[in-house]
Amino acid sequence: QVQMVESGGGSVQAGGSLRLSCAASGMTYSHYCMGWFRQAPGKERERVAGIDSDGTTSYTESVKGRITLSKDNAKNTLDLQMNTLEPEDSGTYYCAMGYGLCRNLVYHEYNYWGQGTQVTVSR
Repeated sequence: QVQMVESGGGSVQAGGSLRLSCAASGMTYSHYCMGWFRQAPGKERERVAGIDSDGTTSYTESVKGRITLSKDNAKNTLDLQMNTLEPEDSGTYYCAMGYGLCRNLVYHEYNYWGQGTQVTVSR
């Protein structure tokens, strides 16, 4: 059974940094997309960044240049380094995994989700 566990959320002031980590276990399929999503109160869940099993990364436009994914295949971890944070980055961040390529998956097609970790960025 696949499990995704996030850690590293917290509260920072605008301009600060946070690093989120996702530990995945039980994965047996070799072709998948792992991604980070976020959801602010009253808003839809959006994908922040994703990485295919071949290492191809993708980022939503609003975070490009500020957020970086790093994946450790040996440890099955996916980290999200977030710099120059803005209040608009606040929300609950979720790690997810879906079978297939990131560019072909929409939110409801991801198969496994973590419980979420809270990120709050104050002005």
